[in-house]
Amino acid sequence: MRAFIALELPADFADDTAAAARRLSASLEGRFLDRSTYHLTLAFLGDIDDAEASRAMDALDVACAGSAPVSLAPDGLGKFGRPADATLWLGVAPDPALQALAERVREELTARDVPFDPKPFRPHITLGRRVRIPKKPLPPLAFPLPAHARTVTLFKSTLSRDGAEYKPLYTVELGEPAEMPTSTPN
Repeated sequence: MRAFIALELPADFADDTAAAARRLSASLEGRFLDRSTYHLTLAFLGDIDDAEASRAMDALDVACAGSAPVSLAPDGLGKFGRPADATLWLGVAPDPALQALAERVREELTARDVPFDPKPFRPHITLGRRVRIPKKPLPPLAFPLPAHARTVTLFKSTLSRDGAEYKPLYTVELGEPAEMPTSTPN
């Protein structure tokens, strides 16, 4: 099975991302993805068997133990590929906790001999594929407000002519964020 591990996006963040993608799709040619497919990949596993999937679930349990929700803050648009045939994405600022979570997930996968794509972690949410990006400026966009992601999931990805369909196989909830210190009046 084709699989990956990703942070699921909070509902409001995903809704606002979808609104930005709709605005872009009105002026750009390409195949824009459905809101239901939005996620932030921590590790792409590729084709794995059932035993590797089971070990990936164990890796998630260990990697996420004691982790607080991680911050998602939009960091502009980017692309992979050529402007005439690009994958368009919304970048997410490389928050230290987000970076550390991705690193722990990858370390635990390695420790359990679960294969994954070793490309450097670049936090982003794919908005569209085969997008033609013009040389002229893009329309003004309202990016999502920063939010906290609380759910890490191992997904099965099934490819079809209509695009990918993602099925959650195993989910781990991240703990509550640390409370902010409050000042006490003197």
